[in-house]
Amino acid sequence: MSDDEESEPAVELGEHTPVEGAPLARVSSRLHWPIQASEVERLEGDSVVRTPGGPVALEDLLSQVEETYFQRRQEFERHVRDVMGPGPVRTAE
Repeated sequence: MSDDEESEPAVELGEHTPVEGAPLARVSSRLHWPIQASEVERLEGDSVVRTPGGPVALEDLLSQVEETYFQRRQEFERHVRDVMGPGPVRTAE
């Protein structure tokens, strides 16, 4: 392999587009399961998560979730994603 081939990436990467907020999976990975919704709000309520409508505080999303106890991480994420709605995450302007 020549020096030129080693200095170029194998896959061309696109431009970096900033996205405000953290992915929901990152926030939920910091929690332990099972957990009460009030405990999630106490520990991570001020965390801002990425949504199709833009960045939103987790406590605002949790206020719209009817469940008060989550057995598993997947259950928590499903309920929060139902509130977030479908669609791609908006990038920062």
